[in-house]
Amino acid sequence: MTTKEKTRITVQTTVDSTIEAVWEYFTHPEHIVHWNNASPDWHTPKAENDLQPGGSFTFRMEAKDGSMGFDFGGVYQEVQKPSFYSYILEDGRFVKVYFKEVPGGVEITEIFEAETENSVEMQREGWQAILDNFKTYAGSAANLIRLHFEILIKGTPEKVFETMLEKPTYEEWTDEFSPGSTYIGSWEEGSTIKFVSQGEEGNQNGLVSKVRKMIPNKYVDVEHLGELKDGVEIFEGKEVELWKGAHEIYTFIEKGESTLLLVDMHSTMEFDEYFREAWPKALDKLKEICERDGE
Repeated sequence: MTTKEKTRITVQTTVDSTIEAVWEYFTHPEHIVHWNNASPDWHTPKAENDLQPGGSFTFRMEAKDGSMGFDFGGVYQEVQKPSFYSYILEDGRFVKVYFKEVPGGVEITEIFEAETENSVEMQREGWQAILDNFKTYAGSAANLIRLHFEILIKGTPEKVFETMLEKPTYEEWTDEFSPGSTYIGSWEEGSTIKFVSQGEEGNQNGLVSKVRKMIPNKYVDVEHLGELKDGVEIFEGKEVELWKGAHEIYTFIEKGESTLLLVDMHSTMEFDEYFREAWPKALDKLKEICERDGE
C-alpha cells in the first residue's frame, strides 16, 4: 500500500533589508501582528512564538468585523537562525522557510504542503499575499524605531479613553507636542484620520493615517500612510516613505480604580529624541485632565 504524496507549494519574495532585520520582523510577535494577513479585512490581533526546536507558535487570525476567526499554529522542528526553520502544522502538514542573502536584499522562500479543502491556486495566492504584505511592512519598518511609554491614571478605561480621544480634551493634552494640534476625521475603525498642527499663515501640516483597529475603551491601532503639507495630502516621496507603515497603538488596561495606558509607536530616527521628550509631558497632561475632570 502506498501513501499519496502531498502537493508542495512554493511562495517567494525579496525584501530590501539585512537578513538579521528580516529574521526579526518575520519571527517576533510584536511584528507578526502587523503583517500577518492576506487581505485588509483580516488581521492578527495576537501572536505567540517560541522559536526553538520543539517550541510551538499560535497566531490568532480574525476577520476585522468579528464574523470569524481561527488559530494558526504548529510545532518547530529545526531552527537555524537567521537562515532557516521548519515546522509541522496542527493538521500534520510540513512547512519550510528559507532566508537567503541575494543582490537587492533577502530572499524568503516558503515551501508548504497543501491541504485538501481549497484549491492549490487559492492556497498559493493566500500565502503569497501574506508574504507580499510582509515585504511592505519590513520595507517600512527597516527605517523605523520602536518607542514605548506608559502611565497610570486614576479613573476607568472608559474615562481615560474618552478624555484621550474626544476632540476638546485631545487638543488640550496634545498641545504639548505642538500648539494648535488637533485631528480631522473619525476614530471609527477603517476611517481616515489626519493629525495636524497649524503652520505659518494657518497652513495645516501633519500626517494622513488610517484607523486599523478600534476596540472602544481597550485598544486603538493607527497606521500612518502619508503626509499633510500646507493642506495637501502627499503619499509619495522620500520623506513620506520614512513614515509609511508606522503604527501608533494605545492600550487601556484596568488596574483597580485606575487605568494603565500603554503607548507603542514607531518613529524615524530624526524624531526619536523629540518623541522621547514630548510623550511623557503629554501623558502627564492627559493624566492631569483625567484626574481633574474626575474629581
